[in-house]
Amino acid sequence: MLLSWSYCMVVFRDPGSVPENWRPLAEEENLEAGSSMQMSDNVVPEALASTWSSSDGLERKQTGYCSRCQNGKPPRCHHCSICQRCVLKMDHHCVWVVNCVGACNYKFFLLFLLYTFLETTLDTLVLLPSFVKFFTESKNHSSSPGSLAITFLAFVLNLAFALSLLCFVIMHASLVSSNTTSVEVYEKKKAVRWRYDVGKKRNFEQVFGTKKALWLLPLYSKDDFDNIPALQGLEFPTRSNVEA
Repeated sequence: MLLSWSYCMVVFRDPGSVPENWRPLAEEENLEAGSSMQMSDNVVPEALASTWSSSDGLERKQTGYCSRCQNGKPPRCHHCSICQRCVLKMDHHCVWVVNCVGACNYKFFLLFLLYTFLETTLDTLVLLPSFVKFFTESKNHSSSPGSLAITFLAFVLNLAFALSLLCFVIMHASLVSSNTTSVEVYEKKKAVRWRYDVGKKRNFEQVFGTKKALWLLPLYSKDDFDNIPALQGLEFPTRSNVEA
């Protein structure tokens, strides 16, 4: 049930769309104050690109503009060439779920991976006695070739899937612990200190929330969704702000 639930949430949940006519928060504050930074048809799109940070620990830099979506581009946002739109904190486009994996469904994707790994591992363990018995029966010709082939293939396929999924689970656990997405791995290698890595506990909470009772469920509490901006994919605390 948890596997199916997680899968449905990954498939049908919006991974994170950029609000129409999105602008950085500081620019919106300037507009409200009557600043001359007001957006108009004459403003060059590149003017949206800006760099600053605020005292509340939220990321306000490296915003840009997507010429294909004709909209502002929040930090950690990337344009998906398959979905033909920008996705907040995009990790990758997954063909298995026919959807992008981003800020709003990354937790559900991780749970889907975890539960699929556990399911295939359990199947492998259940089939193990039959697989061992396969060699005895094949030698004695006590079973039909068809049933022996089915037993052999079922075990090998489940084992292969379990090992493959284990690699993915370990990889994404490493990404979560360092607050990195798959598309940011190369960028992180070039950085001396990854700016979004704010400690393993906070990194984990930016994906799974703070409510322990919901960590293994494809759900978020309203308090977490309202109080952790990273879950919405528009703003992110940075290492420099946290250490300040």
